[in-house]
Formats: sequence, structure tokens, C-alpha cells
Amino acid sequence: MAMIPSFFDNRRGRSIFDSFSSFDIWDPFKDFTPFTSSSNSLLSCENAASVNTRIDWKETPEAHVFKADLPGLKKEEVKVVIEDDRVLQISGERNVEKEDKNDTWHLVERSSGKFLRRFRLPENAKTNEVKASMENGVLIVTVPKKDVKKPDVKAIEISS
Repeated sequence: MAMIPSFFDNRRGRSIFDSFSSFDIWDPFKDFTPFTSSSNSLLSCENAASVNTRIDWKETPEAHVFKADLPGLKKEEVKVVIEDDRVLQISGERNVEKEDKNDTWHLVERSSGKFLRRFRLPENAKTNEVKASMENGVLIVTVPKKDVKKPDVKAIEISS
């Protein structure tokens, strides 16, 4: 593994692909364990929840809108907070289904475990007016934008 350069984490701890330096730094191989000690499951799903938490971030003229796919979660299982005045944090936990000793699993693809995503908001974000809603397994977080005051322009007459 040491012979393969990591494009996801450079020496300063920031992704070379992340021009904003605000998103999670994710190394897809960091916690990869192809087999677990459990004889019933083939793959470890312990870290899969954070990897599979898909979030879109779009900016409209009025707000920054985040949409997170969280199928099967209730709003009580999800937490949305603002940290350090400008960091939006979305976290939660998808619990593992109870295993019965008599069950035989043929395929396990649904992820479980804790997830946590952080986003550094731009300076124009109104962090005291953030709203969140959840419908049909989609979390929508809306962060209104401050009005950017355009500078006053005054024409100066040129004298001769």
C-alpha cells in the first residue's frame, strides 16, 4: 500500500482535489477490511454508512441547499448542527438488523453504522436561520444567504 501514492490525502491533510478545503477528507482504503471474523457476513459494513451517505450541495440566489439520501432513517435518528459558527454537521446512525441464529444470509448490501459529514459554509451563510426537513428518506437542509450589499457608485465629474 505504501508504494501507491494517495491522491486523497496530501501532507497538509487536505485533498488535492478539494479546491474549497471544506469537505470531508475521505481515503477509500483507510478502513477497508474485505472479510470479517463473522462467519455469516462477507463484508464489513461498519464504515459503509459514512461512505454511502450521499449528499448534494447546491447554491441558489437565496440559499445553500443540502440534500442527503438517508433511506430508512427517522428524523429522530439524524442530527444537524452548526459548529464553530460556519461548519454544518450532519450525523446519525443506521442500526444493524437483529440477527437470528436460525437465519441464513445470502446477501448483505445495506449499510449500517454511524455517519458524519461536515461542510464549511461560506461567509454569506445566515447560520442562525438554518432550517431542516425530512421527507421520504431525504434530508433537506436550507441555509439562507445574507444579502450582499452592492457598493454605491457615484459618478465624479471631471473638470478641465
